[in-house]
Amino acid sequence: MHKLSPLQWTLLVLLTLVWGVNWPVMKLGVTGFPPLTFRMMCLWLGVPILGMALVIMKVPFRIPRAHWRELLVLSVFNMFIWHALIIVAVQSLSSGRAAILGYTMPMFSALLGAWVFGDQLAKRSWAGVAAASLGVVLLLWHELSNLSGRPVGVLLALGAASTWALGTQLLRRTRMPVPTLAISFWMTLLTAVVISLLAVGLESARWVSPSSSNWFAIVFNAVLVFGFAHAAWFYLARSLPPVASTLSVMLIPVLGVFSGALWLNEILHWQDWAAVGLMTASIAFVLWPAKKQAA
Repeated sequence: MHKLSPLQWTLLVLLTLVWGVNWPVMKLGVTGFPPLTFRMMCLWLGVPILGMALVIMKVPFRIPRAHWRELLVLSVFNMFIWHALIIVAVQSLSSGRAAILGYTMPMFSALLGAWVFGDQLAKRSWAGVAAASLGVVLLLWHELSNLSGRPVGVLLALGAASTWALGTQLLRRTRMPVPTLAISFWMTLLTAVVISLLAVGLESARWVSPSSSNWFAIVFNAVLVFGFAHAAWFYLARSLPPVASTLSVMLIPVLGVFSGALWLNEILHWQDWAAVGLMTASIAFVLWPAKKQAA
């Protein structure tokens, strides 16, 4: 089991708060506004903020040319597909349930790690995966009939989660000799270009002026999500074992569900409360220090 440092715990708590609350924020952002265009605006406002952070922290931007191909592959699976699919899914699903489907990622990641990359998972890690999986099932309990009527949104969210899981495994194994912040900056910039092309090609005929709630969501995402949360996540994904990094964020969909209930008046059931306990248990299974063996 992996013991988190004070810095890792701090980043994890802040990341959970920002990403958890962001699900209803994104729902506000795409209400009456084209989703890819919303994401494009968030990215282009977020890139200079992230760039300023690198300048202030004196982190070099340079990526050796020999690693450009690997950077592109990491961008495809960690950013391009995830951001394109999940933001469209958010528009057709409730914010809380989109969060739940998006955060099936840890289950996909654990299975990919064991079956494809040969990770040896401890019993406690499998118990964490099982608890988190059961928590997702409970959170979806009252949504199955609604989800069946929105198969495209469900498939988009699951597709986003599975590709993000693969991207996390690839990021954990990268040997690029550059700071994580530099990787985060260039992946965010490349994603801004790709999402912009998609937005112009698919949504330019539907462009409208953003409302005040759209602008709030855009600024929130630009500053807190792309300016901070993505860089924090990439750092955790590179510095922690795959199962620890992925299951450690399982409280995010729970926070997404409850913040959506408070903000957007989504109804909560007993299954939602039970899922909180299961998600907490899944984190404890993976991150709680193991007892030292007797000499």
